[in-house]
Amino acid sequence: MPTLRIDHRVRDYETWKAVFDSDPAGRKAGGVRSYRVLRPSDDPNHVLVDLEFATLAEAVTFGEKLRALWADAGPRLGLESPRARIVDVVESVTL
Repeated sequence: MPTLRIDHRVRDYETWKAVFDSDPAGRKAGGVRSYRVLRPSDDPNHVLVDLEFATLAEAVTFGEKLRALWADAGPRLGLESPRARIVDVVESVTL
């Protein structure tokens, strides 16, 4: 399952989260099957988001949509150096 991994810092997590929850990119319509929001325990303004898709094509298309959104609204939302890359799970073990 392709995963679009997003990595960026934000000026204010609560402000960013409110916008994320309003879903301006249209996650469900864009093919997102599930997502996770992560933050390093020592840096609450650093955000990682994993968006999972059924197909690579959906992940690529959604990534392009996000980049356009970031170019338009990223500075206003306080995003710092947003990056996105598609990754695949190579191995997953539950102990």
